[in-house]
Amino acid sequence: MLSPIEKILFAIVAVVSLYLASVTFRRMIRIITRGQGRLSWDRPAGRLMTGIKAVVSQNNMIRNRPFVSLAHTAIAWGFILYVAVNLIDVLEGMVPGFVFPGENAAGRIYRLLVDLMTAAVLAGMVVLLIRRFIVKSRTLDVAPQVKLHPGAVDGIKRDSLIVGFFILGHVGFRLLGASFDIAIHGPDPWQPVAALAAGLLADLEPSFQTAGLHASWWIAVGLVLAFLPWFPYSKHAHLFMGPFNLMTSPDRNSPGAMDALDFEDESIEQFGAGRITDLNRTHITDAFACIMCNRCQDACPAYATGKELSPAALEVNKRYHLRDHMKSLATGGGDEEPLLTYAISESALWACTTCGACTEACPVGNEPMFDILSMRQNQVLMESAFPNELKGAFTGIERNGNPWQMAGDRMEWTEALDFKVPTVAENPDYDVLLWVGCAGAFDPGARDTARAIATVMHRSGIDFAVLGNDESCTGDLARRAGNEYLFSMAAEGNIETLNAAGADRKRIVTGCPHCLHTLKNEYGALGGRYEVMHHTQLIADLRNDGRIAVNGEEGTRATYHDPCYLGRHGGEYEAPREALAAAGPNLVEMARSRNRSFCCGAGGAQVWKEEEEGREAVSDNRFREARETGADTLAVGCPFCARMMNDANKRAGEPMRVRDIAEIVAESMQE
Repeated sequence: MLSPIEKILFAIVAVVSLYLASVTFRRMIRIITRGQGRLSWDRPAGRLMTGIKAVVSQNNMIRNRPFVSLAHTAIAWGFILYVAVNLIDVLEGMVPGFVFPGENAAGRIYRLLVDLMTAAVLAGMVVLLIRRFIVKSRTLDVAPQVKLHPGAVDGIKRDSLIVGFFILGHVGFRLLGASFDIAIHGPDPWQPVAALAAGLLADLEPSFQTAGLHASWWIAVGLVLAFLPWFPYSKHAHLFMGPFNLMTSPDRNSPGAMDALDFEDESIEQFGAGRITDLNRTHITDAFACIMCNRCQDACPAYATGKELSPAALEVNKRYHLRDHMKSLATGGGDEEPLLTYAISESALWACTTCGACTEACPVGNEPMFDILSMRQNQVLMESAFPNELKGAFTGIERNGNPWQMAGDRMEWTEALDFKVPTVAENPDYDVLLWVGCAGAFDPGARDTARAIATVMHRSGIDFAVLGNDESCTGDLARRAGNEYLFSMAAEGNIETLNAAGADRKRIVTGCPHCLHTLKNEYGALGGRYEVMHHTQLIADLRNDGRIAVNGEEGTRATYHDPCYLGRHGGEYEAPREALAAAGPNLVEMARSRNRSFCCGAGGAQVWKEEEEGREAVSDNRFREARETGADTLAVGCPFCARMMNDANKRAGEPMRVRDIAEIVAESMQE
């Protein structure tokens, strides 16, 4: 129990501490509100549950780095518990006669839980400190070619050291206080850890035990009061901002679905993100929520192959810029520096494959991929600064409706078939619209896939049609490359064509995950809502319905490469495997598969430009993994994956067959 003078002193220190902490939190809120758009506050009950679930479950953090994640989870759960513990300890010190929960079952469970979690927190913190400062885990480093704020390396270490010693000190002295209490009042079997320490204190003078209990209370609580003003200024603000970020993130049709820009609003003078306040509010929040754990960096194909891009460094650079200019940004200034001067290099900006691995890996819902896409929009629409190779693709889409700049007949791919593929004009009452895509129409390799899909549909008795020369590029590459205006033009034209063809009342099947994603998940914002499925989903359904009969070659081994835009962006992992199984090969999984699949390197308009300088090509990295399975066939489900894997296969001396699942199935189907 505190003396009256101590109570007054505690109250003064607590008020000052909370005020100073609130100043920083208010600045953070003001900075966030300077961003574009709005944070999502609809469905408050559901969003609150999302935040609570994230705190309790640590948002599946344990799926990566399980041992380290277990240590972090112990600390996080201890932090949650210690919010209540500290409140109770303060009340016991300030309120005469206050005891919670008392000498009953609830009290015994409470003391046991606190005792065990205290030990878990101390052990977890020791593990993390050893990992960072003694073992010096390389997963915490950023490669030297990556742009990183000059204060970040030492700053992150300093922050980690401060919070480490704060937790050890706060929880350690709270445990010491419990041990002194047991030494004074007698054994307590419901606090086994504290009881062990109490045994070492039992022979001390009673006055020393009382003084030790008193001092332990003050040090434990005092450390909290000293920590609070610094806490929101450090990276450890993620303890609150992480759940907040997850709670207020926008609902997306897909993890990779982008928001449309309004080109009709003449009051808008800025398109894309040139400066930090041009970013969406949720992506400014990302910087405050970032754990700086580098999980996104571990998953990034550009970083893994030696490029200048690290999604982790991008968020760290944003955070340190906000910290350096927090006061001025919060009061309406401090927004002069372009993002490309401190957040990311130009080479890194164009190295992103938009695979979505960074967003998939992040336990606090950060979306560095969207920062990059917004910055690309600024570069293309505001600065006219983008890789020269993309000019041809943009011109091709604008003039010829395809990035190949081909002016030929989009129906040429059908000439090698022994049956007629009808157009919508020839078969207006079709059941299924086959969206061929630019690759299927013009790329020689992808034409084989288009023919295989058509063959499967024809032999299965599906009444289908194609748009033929009325089909045009969906605009996916233009959008991922930052040319949102060109995308909107392409999308509006396609929506008009599709609706005129009655596709809004039918089902669309496509062999291109990029076309699927755009038609299904992004055209809706522009008024085009369609039921779209991938060809492997159709094949899996046909197989399950008994509508296809196959006679595949037994004994062959195949491995499957998950396309990013079908898997992570589309959430489809099983249908391609079911379709492949229908054709006979034994499936051998790569080490990185399903939601952890490694990108082929084509996405984000990469296939239309030279790959940025690095240690190796993304496609070579992925192909090497496919070879290591020992499979003779590499099955794909995307024309761009096929192109990248075929190129890598040729560079490796063609040790494998690279085939689309549709080709494998079509070959195995019985006439």
